[in-house]
Amino acid sequence: MAETLVSPGVLARENDSSFVTQQPVTVGAAIIGPTVKGPVEIPTIVTSYSEYQQKFGTTFVSGGQVYTYFTSIAAYNYFNNGGQTLLVSRVVSGSYTAATSNTGGGGNFISGSNTSGSLQLKTLSKGVIMNSSSSLDASGSLTSGSTDNVRWQVVNSNTSSGTFDLLIRQGNDNTNNPIVLETFTNLSLDPFQPNYVAAVIGDQVQNYNSTTNQITVTGSYANRSAYVFVSSVVNTPDYFDNTGIAKPAYTGSIPANGSGSFTGATGNGVGAGGFLYYDAITTGLNAANIDKIQGIPSASYNAMISLLANQDDYRFNIITAPGLINSYQASQCTSIINNTQNRGDSIFVLDLVPYDSLVADATTQAASRNTSYAASYWPWVQTIDPDSGARVWVPASTMIGGVYAYNDNVSEPWFAPAGINRGGLDTVIRAEQKLTQTQRDTLYTSKVNPIATFPGTGTVVYGQKTLQTAASALDRVNVRRLLIALKSYISQVANNLVFEQNTIATRNQFLSQVNPFLESVQQRQGLYAFRVIMDDSNNTPDVIDRNQMVGQIYLQPTKTAEFIYLDFNILPTGATFPA
Repeated sequence: MAETLVSPGVLARENDSSFVTQQPVTVGAAIIGPTVKGPVEIPTIVTSYSEYQQKFGTTFVSGGQVYTYFTSIAAYNYFNNGGQTLLVSRVVSGSYTAATSNTGGGGNFISGSNTSGSLQLKTLSKGVIMNSSSSLDASGSLTSGSTDNVRWQVVNSNTSSGTFDLLIRQGNDNTNNPIVLETFTNLSLDPFQPNYVAAVIGDQVQNYNSTTNQITVTGSYANRSAYVFVSSVVNTPDYFDNTGIAKPAYTGSIPANGSGSFTGATGNGVGAGGFLYYDAITTGLNAANIDKIQGIPSASYNAMISLLANQDDYRFNIITAPGLINSYQASQCTSIINNTQNRGDSIFVLDLVPYDSLVADATTQAASRNTSYAASYWPWVQTIDPDSGARVWVPASTMIGGVYAYNDNVSEPWFAPAGINRGGLDTVIRAEQKLTQTQRDTLYTSKVNPIATFPGTGTVVYGQKTLQTAASALDRVNVRRLLIALKSYISQVANNLVFEQNTIATRNQFLSQVNPFLESVQQRQGLYAFRVIMDDSNNTPDVIDRNQMVGQIYLQPTKTAEFIYLDFNILPTGATFPA
């Protein structure tokens, strides 16, 4: 359509300003580390700490002592401070498999090793902790059943209708006091029925493929159970004959009423002896025992670090890996930093040194890093383990995810997650060292954010520097997180314009969404000023002919008041105060 008139006439133009403003996609934190149970090397989203406990477990025993992984303590603090979603990537040492159980054909098998039966279930969680198979005692308890594993029970089996109900029960319950975790009713072995057992429960298996660095999925039906999936079924297609009567050849396949357990899982790194937990991680580590930190060799983190570089599949704005320490696992820390910089949509909380280190140790490690996409905090802190109740020492990264979550809850990502108002560590008993003003000065000038202790206030995050060496706006956490939030939203808007016509209307569509959003950020104290240019000045005919659309966004980020000077001037009696 012509944009101007050459001869007399009427030119009717359209300027569509009715676009609905797109809202930012809500993303949360990501954590890489060991857990008691759960899917192995399959990043999994949880939305509460209770869901985390259900899927990934709580405490474990090693050498007669009860422990909790840093991963769990970090998850608790994140959700306790208002975190919404947490992407958990479980790492393990060695090979892990699921536990299996079989039923059907009229059989009720307590031992999951029995390979007969028309229906086979497997646990979504992997590791020997999922094996519940053992003999039943008089109360109907499994002697190896626990809160971490499960058992199954078939009820309401009906060969005439070809249906049955399946209960997934907690492994440590008993006949008189069953603890039913999930109930699936009116199940069928007939693949032509809407209540087909695999379709109702799910039969998909996910595995990490190291060759392609992707998660491969096999199976046809999404998993609806949080505990098990259907690994095989002896189908009974067209269960009824033409008169509506069950076919005799199929009736014997329907699982009978009864209960069973799971066995055959492998992988037992949890709780093995000789590993180092909590404050046992000290500067005394050496090449011989460096990979004893929480029982996980450094190399075991590599797969999940690499996988979470995939920005298309995994969205988060904070990433932590408590248990990885820069002075020991520099290679893994470097990989996370590189991935974070390449993604451009998150910040990495880096632990610099182990327990029992000095200020000089922390500043030396910070000097080895130069990036605005990572921040470090020191020293370690003592907290109460939410699951065991014990007082334990943890690295700062287990707490900082919670600080960021609280900051975002009460203000915005572009506010400083520090200070008395937003940097308080309510679950911390005390810091490893009570830092003096001189020590805090030394740390802050060296890019390390101090965890300070003040009388009457408690333990507080008292810094918000990134690990960027050069002085610029991006050497502050609040500015880096502002840019992360803005880039995330504006990129979402731009994604909707790919392959659209490169016209004024399309460019106006972009501006009509981005400008109001930036105005709202300005009103919420994130920006002093901004300007967005996407017009003929930067989208020349040459640019358009190259199938490009160019936008330029100028920002003046709001700075924080970190150094407040108060001059108290003592005047003689009778003096007048200046206007």
